Amino acid sequence: MSTQKWTAADLPDLSGTTFVVTGATAGLGLATTRELARAGAHVVMAVRDEAKGAEVARTIAGDTEVRRLDVSSLASVRAFAGAWTGRLDVLINNAGIMLVPLSRTGEGHELQMATNYFGPHALTNLLLPHITDRVVTLSSQLHRIGRARADDLDWHKRRYRKLGAYADSKLDLALFGLELQRKLEAIGSPVRSVLAHPGIATTTLASHAGGLSGRINNLAPLLNDVEHGALPTLYAATGDVPGGSYVGPDGFASVKGHPAVRKPSRRARNARTAAELWSATAAITGVDFAVTAGG
Repeated sequence: MSTQKWTAADLPDLSGTTFVVTGATAGLGLATTRELARAGAHVVMAVRDEAKGAEVARTIAGDTEVRRLDVSSLASVRAFAGAWTGRLDVLINNAGIMLVPLSRTGEGHELQMATNYFGPHALTNLLLPHITDRVVTLSSQLHRIGRARADDLDWHKRRYRKLGAYADSKLDLALFGLELQRKLEAIGSPVRSVLAHPGIATTTLASHAGGLSGRINNLAPLLNDVEHGALPTLYAATGDVPGGSYVGPDGFASVKGHPAVRKPSRRARNARTAAELWSATAAITGVDFAVTAGG
């Protein structure tokens, strides 16, 4: 399957497959869900608001199912994963928040880190025994300005910065996705871990950011719309890409365009940092890598 101007029309027949998409009721998650369902997949929409999820699901042509999942809550993640039975082909860690004021979850974790990183880390590892094909995790080009702070993941020691917390969470996701691939390869598992990013897409993700959201919308002609922003995720989830790939738009600075395999930052590729981060995250979430070869 070539990435040459790849679009959703190039999706293979996905009949008989099952996908989980977190944050599936809006933006990139909704666009991803629509296309996967159109191609024949059974898509489990993992969402915070089941009523809203059911309403959105009625607008989607294809086979969908709504299940409650608040990725910012480790208790919710455990409940979702614990209720899972049977096969899961692909998990897409899409849900995320951006540039919100300092807030902590009921479990005491900084909200951006809890939603964007702790939740996906725990969900992935808890579901791994069921996954047969791959895990796709959405990072961001802003991971390039992030810092991995295994000693202060929850922003207790540092002065909180909205952009810093977001960028850090996305770097941590990139480190996580690549470290997951190393762990899967080490045990001879056929499951792949793939990273994706949408470039800069005109979604509502930055709606909390005031003026930044307006500036992004003003630049819309130069950016990806939601449908194009979802293409890297769709390609990463269904294309013939090796584990450890980083898929994003093929245009200048990977801001806009069609999906292609790109290269994450040097920080994201640092195996030592990734191993330290994994250990610190496992201690916080209480969830570690535990899967045998073959998934």
